[in-house]
Amino acid sequence: MSAALTIARKDIAIELRTRSALLSVVVFTLLALATFYFAWDPTAVAPLDLAPGVLWVTFTFAGLLGLQRSFGVEMQDRAIDPLLTAPLERESIYLGKAFANLAFVSTVLLVALPMLALFYNLPASAAVKLAPVALVAAIGLVSVGTLFSSMAVNTRLAELLLPMLSLPFFVPVVMASAQVSTRLMHDRPMSEAMPWLKLLIAFDLVFVVACAVAFPFTLEE
Repeated sequence: MSAALTIARKDIAIELRTRSALLSVVVFTLLALATFYFAWDPTAVAPLDLAPGVLWVTFTFAGLLGLQRSFGVEMQDRAIDPLLTAPLERESIYLGKAFANLAFVSTVLLVALPMLALFYNLPASAAVKLAPVALVAAIGLVSVGTLFSSMAVNTRLAELLLPMLSLPFFVPVVMASAQVSTRLMHDRPMSEAMPWLKLLIAFDLVFVVACAVAFPFTLEE
């Protein structure tokens, strides 16, 4: 865990110095939320009915943009080689990258949720309730996306391969998150959202462990 936190701090420090990926993803998130807002007819679909789908479509593709840089930054000057030869467990590399990606994605959420509340007249209390659900969903997306980012980075079509590999696994997360978000935005009882929330938590538990175990085998290739 100590090695994983060191790798995470290194990746976060690099991103804070460059800010290239973070700025591009934040701009994409703001543009997507604004585009959806001006493209729909409020008399046909109520804002609260549209908001969950807009949030999770935007968040999914913004997350993919950020995940592409996870291992891409290590390929410059073959920085991945000393990382792999360092005396640490390969699982620590995965966890460190996942922690950094989670911090990156959480920053996007901090921007997306207030803007969603502003554009779609979302009550502040609903936005606060959505934050923990969004964090649980982010863990699932990051766990899968980090693994596939390591697999796709050495290919010639990494920008295309990562979405193709990740999106099928993102479907359960996006579906469950949208269902929970819909019920929270409409002030429905939490008991109605619990089956979907349990699905999110189960996805996280399974795929965090499975991806950490599978990660060392991706490096062998």
